[in-house]
Amino acid sequence: MSINAGELAGTMLNAMQGVLSEKWPEIKEYAESEAKKLAQSLVMIEALKVANKIDAEEAALHLSIQKNASRMVLLTIKGLGVLAVEQALNAALDVVKDTVNTALGFTLI
Repeated sequence: MSINAGELAGTMLNAMQGVLSEKWPEIKEYAESEAKKLAQSLVMIEALKVANKIDAEEAALHLSIQKNASRMVLLTIKGLGVLAVEQALNAALDVVKDTVNTALGFTLI
């Protein structure tokens, strides 16, 4: 099973919008960018896994790095707190976890 970055990004963006709806007009562009980056990271992790160049521990590290980067970007937006950003990122990853975990053959999310 191959992960589709566009589909993942769209699904994650919708989940983020649900959590951050009050601030959505202000953060939409940032959220779109970060959803795309997260999706691309997940596609890269899958490609590395298929090529046997990464194991579950390394995959988790890659995801953690991208999640932290996305967290920092979203935290720069005035009025967004740590809890809201964390909830948005968790919601985004939660809606794609089954797809990603199935494609990888191990639990990443």
